[in-house]
Amino acid sequence: MDSYLLLKSLHIFGVTIFLGNIIVTALWKVMADKTRSPAIVAYAQRLVTITDFVFTTGGVILIITTGTMMAAKFGKISEVYWISWGLWLFIASGIIWVAILIPIQIMQAKMAKQFAYENEIPQKYWKCQKSGYGSG
Repeated sequence: MDSYLLLKSLHIFGVTIFLGNIIVTALWKVMADKTRSPAIVAYAQRLVTITDFVFTTGGVILIITTGTMMAAKFGKISEVYWISWGLWLFIASGIIWVAILIPIQIMQAKMAKQFAYENEIPQKYWKCQKSGYGSG
């Protein structure tokens, strides 16, 4: 197998785990939230944090690394319009993820540890949920 095909395969794998995690995590987080059960919501919130760290971060690393290595085949990244746009949009989404979503997830994870064994989820949790949806 040539190196470009290997890089392309790893790139597609990275995109698959990146987008797959976002889609699946959002779905089961929504379903868990619908139960309004503190134990279920807390468990789902904990898993959002874990899967984002493992799969979203892992996907990002694979996408950036392999994408940059493959882009070199087409010339300088700044000279290839579609690669440059793709990279900047990916960076913009990363900034939003790091600046907005991760802090909300951390706040919700801390709250979830507290309410996991209680009878009620505090309104502050739901407010955070609406502001950034709190899932990966």
